[in-house]
Amino acid sequence: MKEYDYLIVGAGIFGAVFAYEAGLKGKKCLCIDKRDHIGGNIYTKNMEGINVHAYGAHIFHTSNKEIWDYVNTFAKFNRYTNSPIARYHDELYNMPFNMNTFHAMWGVITPKEAREKIEEQKKESGIKEPKNLEEQAISLVGKDIYEKLVKGYTMKQWGRDPKELPSFIIKRLPVRYTYDNNYFNDKYQGIPEGGYTQIVEKMLEKCEVRLNTDFFENKEYYMNLADKVLFTGMIDEFYDYCYGYLEYRTLRFETEVLDEENYQGNAVVNYTDYQTPYTRIIEHKHFEFMCQNENPLSKTVITREFPATWKPGDEPYYPMNDEKNNEIYQKYKALADKEENVIFGGRLGLYKYMDMHNVIEEALKLTEKVL
Repeated sequence: MKEYDYLIVGAGIFGAVFAYEAGLKGKKCLCIDKRDHIGGNIYTKNMEGINVHAYGAHIFHTSNKEIWDYVNTFAKFNRYTNSPIARYHDELYNMPFNMNTFHAMWGVITPKEAREKIEEQKKESGIKEPKNLEEQAISLVGKDIYEKLVKGYTMKQWGRDPKELPSFIIKRLPVRYTYDNNYFNDKYQGIPEGGYTQIVEKMLEKCEVRLNTDFFENKEYYMNLADKVLFTGMIDEFYDYCYGYLEYRTLRFETEVLDEENYQGNAVVNYTDYQTPYTRIIEHKHFEFMCQNENPLSKTVITREFPATWKPGDEPYYPMNDEKNNEIYQKYKALADKEENVIFGGRLGLYKYMDMHNVIEEALKLTEKVL
């Protein structure tokens, strides 16, 4: 008989949900992670009394009441609404594209005027069947919005000219003919008061956790510790890259403490011109309305986010789900489907971009199936 029922590789949200549900069923679990903290990319740490999103902005949103109720059992969520600002040089625009954006761009006031302006630019482009991301974007929102708010940001985010990117990456661009700056359409939205780390801590309470522990440094040993393994790392790495590397985009973060109460007036400001090397600046205290207190903190913490091409050894963030990579993934998935004692999950294990609510939903579906 083995020491554990389940070995969970990765202490992110997927692994933590699984560990929590397994614990409720009386299963003995060990969770290992190569980082020195739990929480994966939703890890938050306290700096200067501010909860800092260490791996970029994480705003919880869902239309699924069950998922919303589930996360609220682990933390109290505030009423934060994601309303990013787009900065193109010294011009400021609201996101997603809405009447505030169109008024700032063209001076239009009514939805009819905005529609006419966009339709006029779409017609001028002459694009009937978009062949790439650039053509797709112009055929959705016209040339002005594309040039100022989509092109440079996309080039930085994906590291490629939009003409070289497939059109399906942006099948839709949110366009609203209302004065509504709420980025998400979901019914439920917010940030946990006190940060995300507390949620994962509670989920892992009944699970043994070992940090600074790399599964691949002693794979055979860890594989033999438990009856079954839940692997949430990169699926191609698990199979020693036998079909080649899957591609990702990675991110680099520069976090800085500033001696001022309020640096940019908003949690997220996107820099949409190509010349600015980062895609956005996050000012963390706005996630918990800390500039609205009677005695706001005299310091603030900002993070600049720099996308980069992933190479082995880097932290993988966004799967490059283009045709070439999806074909490689299908080969790895065929191997995974034959595994009797290994289950794959999470963004990296499933090679799939997912928001937090999707990850929790997938993890709960898995627990229902296997537990």
